[in-house]
Formats: sequence, structure tokens, C-alpha cells
Amino acid sequence: MSRVCFTLQVDPDRLEEYVDAHRAVWPEMLAAIRDAGRRSYSLFLRPDGLLVGYYETDDDSASAAALAADPRTARWEATMAPFFVSLEGDRADQGAPRLTEIFNLADQLAASVPDA
Repeated sequence: MSRVCFTLQVDPDRLEEYVDAHRAVWPEMLAAIRDAGRRSYSLFLRPDGLLVGYYETDDDSASAAALAADPRTARWEATMAPFFVSLEGDRADQGAPRLTEIFNLADQLAASVPDA
């Protein structure tokens, strides 16, 4: 399983609109995310517009490819693109910088259990 964390910058002048759009994400977009194999997907937003996202998936490359090819995703990303700053490309959501995981409690606890 892969744990993926990424950041984006939401235009600070459009934060309320962005939050409103995520109060009821389109059902077809929710299905596209699920169908692509992503789970435990969360977004966190700082007051200055820094957006941090997290999800888990079994194969991140396959998940990304499935979403990139899905027309449901293209429509959502086109609607969301104007909210972001400092990203390039037609589908800026897919270019979000990834963060490297350096610590995971469950992994370290599991590794610290002596062999029986």
C-alpha cells in the first residue's frame, strides 16, 4: 500500500468558494476516485490557502493513470483549476507536488515488535 501526501496552493481570495465546492463533491467524481483505487482521501486547508491532501492506494501509478484517463475527472479538474495558483498545465491537480513520508507510527511499531 502507498500513502500519498501532496500540496497545492488555493487562491486565498477564493477559499470560501473552494470549501463550498468540497462540501458536496459531485457523486461521479467520488466514484471516479473510488474506482481508481484511492481510499482514505482527505484534504486539509490552511487559512492562507495551503492545501494538503492525503490518500492511500495499492498502486499510485495505476491510480493516477486511471484518473487521468477518466472524463469524470477531467470535468472536475477543469472546474477546480481556476482556484489554484502557481501550477502549470491543462490539468494542474495532477501536477501537485508530493511530500516524502519520513515517519509512520504503525510501520515503526510493527517493525519494533520482536520476532516470536
